[in-house]
Amino acid sequence: MSELPKTFDPAEIEQRWYAHWEATGQFRPDRPGAEPWTIVNPPPNVTGSLHIGHALDNTLQDILTRHARLKGKDALWVVGTDHAGIATQMVVERQMGALNPPQKRTDFTREQFVDKVWAWKEESGGEITQQLRRLGCSMDWANERFTMDEGFSKAVLKVFVDLHRDGLLYRDKRLVNWDPGLGTAISDLEVETREIKGSFWHLRYPLADGSGFIEVATTRPETMLADMAVAVNASDERYTALVGKQVRLPITGRLIPIITDDHADPELGSGAVKITPGHDFNDFEVGKRAGMAAGTMLNMLDAKAQVVQVSDGLIPDTFLGLTTAEARKAVVAQLKAEGFLIPHVDKDGIEHDAEPRTIQTPYGDRSDVVIEPWLTDQWYVDAATLAKPAIEAVRSGAIKLVPKTWEKTFFNWMENIQPWCVSRQLWWGHRIPAWFAEDGSVFVAMSETEAQAQAGEGVVLRQDNDVLDTWFSSALWPFATLGWDGSSSPSYPSPSGEGPGVGDASQSTTLAGLPHPNPVSGRSGSQPDLNSPGGYSPDTPEGEGLKNSLGGRYPNDVLISGFDILFFWDARMMMQGLHFMGDVPFKTLYLHGLVRAADGAKMSKSKGNVVNPLGLIDQYGADALRFFMAAMESQGRDIKMDEKRVEGYRNFATKLWNACRFAQGNGIGASKMLDAPVAALAVNKWIIAETITTVQAVDLALADLRFDGAANAVYQFVWSRFCDWYLELIKPVLGQMDAPATGADADETRAVAGWVIDQILVLLHPFMPFITEELWNAMGPRETNLIVAHWPIADARSLDPAASQEIDWLIRLIGEVRAARTELNVAPGTRMPVHVRDAGPETLARLDRQASVIARLARIDLATGDAPAGGAVQVVVDEATFVLPLAGVIDLDAERARLTKGIEAAAKERDALAGRLGNPSFVERAKPEAVEKARADHAEKAAEAERLSAALARLG
Repeated sequence: MSELPKTFDPAEIEQRWYAHWEATGQFRPDRPGAEPWTIVNPPPNVTGSLHIGHALDNTLQDILTRHARLKGKDALWVVGTDHAGIATQMVVERQMGALNPPQKRTDFTREQFVDKVWAWKEESGGEITQQLRRLGCSMDWANERFTMDEGFSKAVLKVFVDLHRDGLLYRDKRLVNWDPGLGTAISDLEVETREIKGSFWHLRYPLADGSGFIEVATTRPETMLADMAVAVNASDERYTALVGKQVRLPITGRLIPIITDDHADPELGSGAVKITPGHDFNDFEVGKRAGMAAGTMLNMLDAKAQVVQVSDGLIPDTFLGLTTAEARKAVVAQLKAEGFLIPHVDKDGIEHDAEPRTIQTPYGDRSDVVIEPWLTDQWYVDAATLAKPAIEAVRSGAIKLVPKTWEKTFFNWMENIQPWCVSRQLWWGHRIPAWFAEDGSVFVAMSETEAQAQAGEGVVLRQDNDVLDTWFSSALWPFATLGWDGSSSPSYPSPSGEGPGVGDASQSTTLAGLPHPNPVSGRSGSQPDLNSPGGYSPDTPEGEGLKNSLGGRYPNDVLISGFDILFFWDARMMMQGLHFMGDVPFKTLYLHGLVRAADGAKMSKSKGNVVNPLGLIDQYGADALRFFMAAMESQGRDIKMDEKRVEGYRNFATKLWNACRFAQGNGIGASKMLDAPVAALAVNKWIIAETITTVQAVDLALADLRFDGAANAVYQFVWSRFCDWYLELIKPVLGQMDAPATGADADETRAVAGWVIDQILVLLHPFMPFITEELWNAMGPRETNLIVAHWPIADARSLDPAASQEIDWLIRLIGEVRAARTELNVAPGTRMPVHVRDAGPETLARLDRQASVIARLARIDLATGDAPAGGAVQVVVDEATFVLPLAGVIDLDAERARLTKGIEAAAKERDALAGRLGNPSFVERAKPEAVEKARADHAEKAAEAERLSAALARLG
């Protein structure tokens, strides 16, 4: 046993133990024949750094991984990073631009630029993986993956080629989110909607036959240069006679039809809507329903969002080359000059060109420019077809969504899913394996050689310049990380096998003389055969033969994900996994909420309310932050960041540390047994029962993925039952540090206390790995580190109901007496007599057995006979009443006056707050956080008034 220092220093402990765990291979100990258990981490961007969302997501994953490992399973937490096409290319281009002289990507060939990105990745791309280590993530670093490593890239190309072969991937002209700043299509997740002060213009379009006008309204008048129709609702009688007629557009003179479509709402504005299918997602669908082919839709912008001529050549030359903002001004000015602009009249009767409006405007989250719906040729996946098996998997329960409330959202989105655009106009990423011939023919193949064979000798081919969306590659994460590349022998390294980046663990440093749990020598190579437990003998490279394959690691056991990527990542993994593996990618999908600022607002750099998890780790330790995340993670709810709570969990760690120091000072050390020791003393039987009950509660909570329930169960047991009560109750049995007690009772108590501490450390380890590992090894010699110890067994045979009832009664009695003394301002050191009324035989026997404990902890002495007349406080526990005379202890009149004054003040504030909360104007108009605070304050004052009233009533 090594004596613990007085001060708990998280930083020193965390660095030392993480290095030891990783160096000795304990994140994936060799367990031949053990049940495989697998989870994959959502791969963070290689450019990223740890944010508070990462801290939550990875803490929850690590809790499950460490728990599975302690349960004896062959737990594998697959780790890797995403190549992050846009973000990484931007980082490298920004660095090139900062050189003297500045460089641009286009100064180099594509291959030269990609080499520069790889060089950056090798030098600077591992920051977040080091930060995950600081959080304590027990990942399989020896086999770290990257979405552009050789094996994974082969899998990506294989999936693309096979989807194309199966008719599920194709090239099409559709609208995309186009980022003019980056010059590429982007996903919805990369679009940030902002509220911008804008305008709403009302336009008058003349009918072609000269019989009148039809009024439309728009926030983007410049797009009228590419209008192709005006839509009205078929039920709108105002326009029945106009349907089928034509409008001659101002400025361009283009003739466009008046059509019917439900997109036009008779209740909104004039009920007529201008349709620009080449520049609006809703209009695109209207155009398709009206029979317009995408190839015929007018596209008035180039890749930089500048006006270009359309196919009919009707845009005047004066508009060509203008930006959208410049074109807007020019179009409005000409419409006004020609009498086609309907002025807006404000409440004072003053005319304006447009009505002021707050406009929801899409911006690129990286480029900070307005995103344009742009008509362009891209590659698409037939998501609707792939979605059907995924929908059925969730509906049948093959994939369990937690919380279940997300199912409705999932089904609604999946049943209305649109084609998935998977191409991006970048240089960094998986280049699309498609080659074009001069006549426009497309050949999709794994290599240029294969494409040339398809095209025939002498056909000149040009490879597609685009790369694949990073969501396309990450959709393969649950199986491509495990070695699947479309071949007939996918492999994942076993702990005793070889793997990328694995060194010779036999030379690793160990701590405390512990043997390396996974000694290996002579490791070499980078693509081993699969030797992991369970083995793998596929029947076919795809489909049924791969079910429960990859060494028993597919399907993965569980996926932890933020709800915000349910459709961008989780659903797409379901689609690809079911299609290529013939089975679901994971059995359970747990969706957690967001970590918000303390006031409930979403964190953002612009608001200045972002919390740096590394700063919290520096200040309070990783264990405290992890425990906060677990304790606050309640299914279906977001987490409000509360640094005071993080500090509180640091105090919890300190309390545990001091409890172990107390144990060491009283001869309590590491237990030698897994089962509970045999106990005769009621207090020891009680704490054994409390331990088993806590193990049961934690097991049930983790099985249901109720992280808060698991964390709070072990927290309450450690803080309240063990530290506050058990250690206090056993002090007389243990004697003094300089005069330790001997005998059977003392030996039993030391054995039980040591066993309970062991169970606490194991139960807490998934949540607080660093301090528990330190204490585990400090309490005495061990066969293994805690990270690979045994999870406690909840053996109900060790429960003793009679002993538990007695100690629970003792705690209630002492607690009630202490509370009464505190409420009545009785000095802590004052001893008081207590008279007992109406006590039954069992209570009298308990009082006799526990007299010394009651006298020491409640500061009361049992008195015989009836209580003297006069003021007294009465405490009722079960059938018995305990009377504590107050004469000579406190000034009864002064105490009554103090309590009465306190009741009046609390009641006044309570009633004032109730009046506020009863005012609908306050509840509806005040900020949510203000209403929530008022409710909390009201509850606090109501409880205070009730508590003081009870104290006053006790005085009689």
